[in-house]
Amino acid sequence: MKSYKELPDDAGSNIIGQVTAQANRLTERLASVRHTVAIMSGKGGVGKSAITANLATALTLAGCAVGVVDADINGPTIAKMMGVRDATLEYASTGVKPAISSLGTKIISMDLLLSEDAAPVLWNAHTQKDAFTWRSTMEVGALREFIGDTEWDELDYLLIDLPPGADRLPNVAELIPNLGGVVVVTIPSEVSHLIVKKSITMARDILDAPIIGVVENMAFYVCKHCGEHEPLFSAEDTPDNAFQLTTLAKIPFDPKLSHCNDSGTPYLNEYPDTRAGKAIIEVAQKIQDFFKT
Repeated sequence: MKSYKELPDDAGSNIIGQVTAQANRLTERLASVRHTVAIMSGKGGVGKSAITANLATALTLAGCAVGVVDADINGPTIAKMMGVRDATLEYASTGVKPAISSLGTKIISMDLLLSEDAAPVLWNAHTQKDAFTWRSTMEVGALREFIGDTEWDELDYLLIDLPPGADRLPNVAELIPNLGGVVVVTIPSEVSHLIVKKSITMARDILDAPIIGVVENMAFYVCKHCGEHEPLFSAEDTPDNAFQLTTLAKIPFDPKLSHCNDSGTPYLNEYPDTRAGKAIIEVAQKIQDFFKT
């Protein structure tokens, strides 16, 4: 089998030039980003995107320039949670201007490119049942364009909200070989621990990516009558014991947080002094401390 470079021509597609140009654009964009952080879990339903959106808000309120890439191509939620679903992307010769939240966080998401709520992401193929053959490659290509074609300007942090699955981090590591760190999100459930461990192994042992720590989301529920902590899940093991990693914070379940995510309202702007709000701010501070060491 011959490589692209060995082919006498490429039927006029200039595939080598296109790939090279795109890779160069991505490198140039990342040159203006101080720190890149991937938010991952491996398991869906643990509130990873909610954590990403609120960490971006916390870092922005702390005075940082922050961008968010919604890397969940097929199930994007960041635009809704951050209140920018109605934003219209502007295109220029220099790239795409990202959507900007009410607080100034920059966002790019597939959700901003879909025509309606019910529209799925469909890849060009002879039939959709054949599209799976190229789906992973096309998703990586879309992510490369999200990062490389967006006008981020100068950023202190670029947060990348990964979709579920331990196999997604290698795609990011390929695009961002100098990935600054990984934040792992779990819930206090044995099932979650089982799946999240696989993602941690992928990050730590296979990719050798620096893991900042673990966030335990929905760690407990605070009774509104007596203020006591009530467990929501059955896991007896703590994140420290289960993963042998630093626990950045245990974030309690707060219905107001869910409501803010649904309405696109910055939770930390409205409820900074709640237990969940303080825990999210604590995680954001520990991320900043990680890059200071």
